[in-house]
Amino acid sequence: MNWGSAGEFFAMGGYAAFVWGSFGVTAACIVVEIIVLKARHRAAVRALPANSAGQP
Repeated sequence: MNWGSAGEFFAMGGYAAFVWGSFGVTAACIVVEIIVLKARHRAAVRALPANSAGQP
């Protein structure tokens, strides 16, 4: 596709709400996934000493 200006690019041929909304939802999902992964990692690291304390 060719756009004559930045305004035409951001309008995406009339589909801007769908296109940019999709990018926004995807970015939000990636951010949430990173936050959840960090929280799970912290919980797993905290659980390691408690689980291995009774092990020989």
